[in-house]
Amino acid sequence: MGDMRNIVVVPYNPAWPAMFQQEADKLSAVFGQACLAIHHIGSTAIPGMRAKPIIDIMPVVPNLKQLETLTPAMIQLGYEPKGENGIPGRRYFVKGADDHRTHHVHTYEPDNPEVIRHLSFRDYLIAHPEAAEQYASLKETLAQEYSHDIFGYMAGKDDFIKETLQKALKWYGNG
Repeated sequence: MGDMRNIVVVPYNPAWPAMFQQEADKLSAVFGQACLAIHHIGSTAIPGMRAKPIIDIMPVVPNLKQLETLTPAMIQLGYEPKGENGIPGRRYFVKGADDHRTHHVHTYEPDNPEVIRHLSFRDYLIAHPEAAEQYASLKETLAQEYSHDIFGYMAGKDDFIKETLQKALKWYGNG
């Protein structure tokens, strides 16, 4: 069963890095000293990648518990807190209504394995354009097949992501 989101994969938008930076600056102001780094992750972080036009941002913080006090400021910026949302050790925020999402914020502590997972996958696809093209083509096909079913869309990407992630972690030096 799907949800109300319309899944659309669009051509790469050269404005995505600037859109990331603009939002990262706002998040830096909110997080202050409670932030070690802010990374642009996901498909919009890969030059030339066709993607859902949602900017994925990964702040790395020393302590997730500190974020509880920042939740009102995140809400003020237009974010909806989603807690872990299925991934232990993550604090997840979304911006925009389900059918008009603009940003996802995935916050982790530095020792969470998701940090390396996201960075290695991104960097591997940047360094391996043929793998990036396979991923983009798969996402386009799935977006057509599961245009209103985010769970079907995500399940369809799962095998490719797991396989590529194994290669990425070895390539990144953590496999």
